[in-house]
Amino acid sequence: MKKCLFLLIGLICFNLGAQVKKEIFESFKLQERRDVSYYFPEDYSEEKKYPLLVVLDADYLFDLVVANSKFYSSQGRMPQAIVVGIHQSENDLRWEDCDYDETSGLPNEKGANFYEFLGTEIIPYLETSYNIAPFKMFVGYDITANFGNYFLFKDRSFFNAYLSISPVLATEMESRVPARLSALDQEIFYTVVVEKEKTDDRQRILQMNHSIKSINKESLHYSFDEYEDADHTSIAAYGISKAFDNIFNVFKPISPKEYKTQILTSDEPAFSYLENRYNTIKKFFGFEKPVELNDIMAIYAACLKKDDFESLKPLAELCKKEFPDTMMGFYFEGEYYEELGEPKKAFKTFEKAFQLEEIDFLTKDMALEKIDALKADFGY
Repeated sequence: MKKCLFLLIGLICFNLGAQVKKEIFESFKLQERRDVSYYFPEDYSEEKKYPLLVVLDADYLFDLVVANSKFYSSQGRMPQAIVVGIHQSENDLRWEDCDYDETSGLPNEKGANFYEFLGTEIIPYLETSYNIAPFKMFVGYDITANFGNYFLFKDRSFFNAYLSISPVLATEMESRVPARLSALDQEIFYTVVVEKEKTDDRQRILQMNHSIKSINKESLHYSFDEYEDADHTSIAAYGISKAFDNIFNVFKPISPKEYKTQILTSDEPAFSYLENRYNTIKKFFGFEKPVELNDIMAIYAACLKKDDFESLKPLAELCKKEFPDTMMGFYFEGEYYEELGEPKKAFKTFEKAFQLEEIDFLTKDMALEKIDALKADFGY
């Protein structure tokens, strides 16, 4: 038997800069050809890593997920991502792919093969062909949402994040999912989105929600969103945006609310908050995010508000690294020396700031005012 497990046959021809392409994927595991859609950021670069979003029910969900991914990443609220969608509407494939044994609740033979198709063919193909980050997210709807849960039951969860939209739960899944989430020793984002109206699985979903909410683990990031006006069809459009907001919350720029309620109220140094935030981003997504000017300015404001002048020194060093052509790093360092009671060092540092480019609210006039004030006070 040939070692090659799959063959990609182009259904539609696209140039390399195309954002979306649809192909026929010939699967050895399924012994059939499957329609698969891919989205790649327009400015895809081998120098960057991209989270992978795996979407079942692509006929319904793929465009919604791509649209949200493009919008959120363009606003700096999530990293750019690669999206792969598996089409399942033709001939009711979704029920065949995700069918399970009523007694055990586990995938039947076709379901087991579909599981291998995702885990040993589609995802490895993308990982070997593109620069995929460690962070992977699963998106499914009713019966396909339930299928995502099977990836929780490996020694380590195959996915870091799960978006389960109005799930149709397999046997005992309302107890198995909480038990597995409690046992897993890794960071997991698990989001359930449901409509308020009655469904066959509603009581079991609520039972699962109650059990998951009782789990007290810092590594579990759980969200349950229920929508009053949604029905079983519209719930997908209602829920995806909110789910993205929850899952990629740490990636967003620091908001005014976060500044007031978390940074100003924390007993830790202001710079530690910034450092922890970006370390978390690196841990979750597997790459370093460049520090945003918005976040630096929020921490600078907190330093002044909390009289936390010790944080100005590491903040200044960070600014020199992230914005080396601007005056920001030396200006913050000058203020640090001022507060430290070292006017000579402050004077020389503000002189260096004056020679560099202005940025945000920091101007050469401000540096000059500092220099003139030190001259007047100390005669430099």
